[in-house]
Amino acid sequence: MNRLLAALMFFTRLPLWRIRRVPADSFKHLVEYWPFAGWLTGGVMAGTYLLMSEVFPPFAAVLLALAARLLLTGALHEDGLADFFDGFGGGGSDRQRILSIMKDSHIGSYGVIALIVYFLLLTSLVSSLPADLAWRALLGFDVWNKFVASNLINLLSYARKETESKARVIYERMSLPMFLLAFAGGVCWLLFPDSIAVLWGGAFLSLVTFIGLVLLMKHRLQGYTGDCCGATFLLCELTSYAGLYLTNYFWH
Repeated sequence: MNRLLAALMFFTRLPLWRIRRVPADSFKHLVEYWPFAGWLTGGVMAGTYLLMSEVFPPFAAVLLALAARLLLTGALHEDGLADFFDGFGGGGSDRQRILSIMKDSHIGSYGVIALIVYFLLLTSLVSSLPADLAWRALLGFDVWNKFVASNLINLLSYARKETESKARVIYERMSLPMFLLAFAGGVCWLLFPDSIAVLWGGAFLSLVTFIGLVLLMKHRLQGYTGDCCGATFLLCELTSYAGLYLTNYFWH
C-alpha cells in the first residue's frame, strides 16, 4: 500500500500525504506501480474526453483531456520531455554537458519546439480516431507506456549520483515478481473487446521506440535520468497513437 501511494504521490498533485504518511524508502520501490498510477491519470483523460466530446469537436475534446492530465500531474512528464530535448539537442556528444543542460531549470529552444510538435501530433492523432476507440486509447496507452518506461530502471543505471537527482532518490530495479506485477497492471487493458487488434498495433510500435531510446541513452549518457523517464513515457505514448492510427487505417 505504501508503494502504491508513493507512486500516486509522485505522479499526481493530489494531497494524498494527508491520508497517510509514506516512508521515504517507499519512493525507491515504486517503479512496479507506475502502470497502476496510469489507471488514474489515463482514466482522468478518458473521462474528460468522453464528457467534453458531447459538447465540443474532437480536437478540442482531446486538448481538454490532455489539459486535465497536465493539471493532475503538474506537467511532470512534459518537463522531462523538454529537458531531454534540450540536453540531447544542445549537448552534442558531451555526456557531462547533456546532463548539465538537462538539470538546468530554464527551457531552451529544443525543449519548446519538442513540446509544440508533441502536442500538435498527439492531438491530431487522437482526434482523428473514432470516439469509442479514442477514449480507450487515452486510458490504455497511459497505462501501457508507464509500464514500458518503467523498464528503463531495469535496463540502465542511473546516470548521476543520488545526491544530484532532482527527486533525491534513485529507484530500485524490479525483482521478477514485481516485474510480473507491473506487467499485469500494464497489459490487462489490452483485453478490451472489439479493439484488441488495433490497440496491440499501437502497443507494439511503442516497444520499438523504447528500444531506440534505450540504445540512445546507453550510447550518449551511459544511463538514464528522471527526465529520460518522462521523455520515454511521452515519446512511447505518442508512437503508440501513431501505430494505432496506422493499424486502424489498414485494419478497416
